[in-house]
Amino acid sequence: MSNNNCIQQPVDSSPPPYNDTQRTDKQNVTEGDVSVRSNIQSQEKRESYKSLDGLRAYSAIGIAMMHIEANMNCEWSDNFITNNLIPIFTDFVYLFMIISAFGMCCGYYDKTKQGKMIPNIFYSKRYKRLLPFFALLVMINVIMDHNVNAIYEGFADLTMCFNLLPNPDIKVIGVGWYLGLVFLFYMLFPFFVFLIDNKKRAWMTMIVSLLLCYSCINYFFTSDFVDFNVGRVNILYSAPLFITGGILYLYKDILKQFSSNYGMGVLIAFLLLFSLQFITPYLFKNIGKVIGMCLIYGIILIYAIGNSPKFFTNRVTKYIGDISLEIYLCHMVMFRGISLLHIETFIADKYLLYAVTCVLVLTAAVVFSHLIKYVVFPRLSALPLKKVMHA
Repeated sequence: MSNNNCIQQPVDSSPPPYNDTQRTDKQNVTEGDVSVRSNIQSQEKRESYKSLDGLRAYSAIGIAMMHIEANMNCEWSDNFITNNLIPIFTDFVYLFMIISAFGMCCGYYDKTKQGKMIPNIFYSKRYKRLLPFFALLVMINVIMDHNVNAIYEGFADLTMCFNLLPNPDIKVIGVGWYLGLVFLFYMLFPFFVFLIDNKKRAWMTMIVSLLLCYSCINYFFTSDFVDFNVGRVNILYSAPLFITGGILYLYKDILKQFSSNYGMGVLIAFLLLFSLQFITPYLFKNIGKVIGMCLIYGIILIYAIGNSPKFFTNRVTKYIGDISLEIYLCHMVMFRGISLLHIETFIADKYLLYAVTCVLVLTAAVVFSHLIKYVVFPRLSALPLKKVMHA
């Protein structure tokens, strides 16, 4: 088979969560509130889970590898890695959902229950954190596509509310579907806190969400109601994953102690359940898929809560974890750029081509994310301040 057409225009399909584990809203406090602020700061310190950076880093890399393989026009031989293992990396997005809910609860669960969350500050932070980088990519994508459809879709992307569309299948930054889903979760977060107000209600909410998810899969998401594939982009389908993150937060102290004492056992349980996807794939169909994702990625989060192994907590994973969202959002744009080099004309072996493409795309995504997040945006944000100082 000729490899001259081994790289084609990408078809985006799936993402890292926004890290709110250590972030809370800024509020004006009086001198009498110093002790309260001290207590909040000490609580934030206690709720710092360093291993989450490792989960984000490896997941972002895995999803990029999956997208690259899916968008290379190659016929892979019948082997486990390319036919089974790498394609399943798309499920790392479920881990992102769980981490997103867990992180949001670490930052805002108590504040929301106590009525201390200020909507203007809360949602302003969401937009300030997510929109600038995403908007830059949207503009690049619209310019590359330069058609009316791209303008419509790009405008919807910029609102961050596109998951409210009946069919949010947007091709402009297609991997941004996760951003739309998680932003809808942010919109519903106060109601989410109500649903998991206590452990009993949280478990009841989980049961109801699974029943509703089952109803959607087998009835409401069928051709009698919709003429497109709904799936995980829908909040009702993905709700059990977010609720899993909320439940793990409610039990975080107990789970941290348990995982710290039995970390190897928890890790083995994760590996066994993860392996079941290849041994008994029929168990992961229909509602079994959702339940399986809650269990598998809930368990690895439990492990991360109580353990800080070097392969999760090192300088590399910390660095990649901090820009994992940006890497996730831009890696397909980088892929489109790398495809213009037509490196398939120089590399005949498709597996070597895949490896080289992965390295180039990931390197480009890391460099682009670093420059935009840590160099360009900080300098742009400092411009108004400089003008005021020189005035």
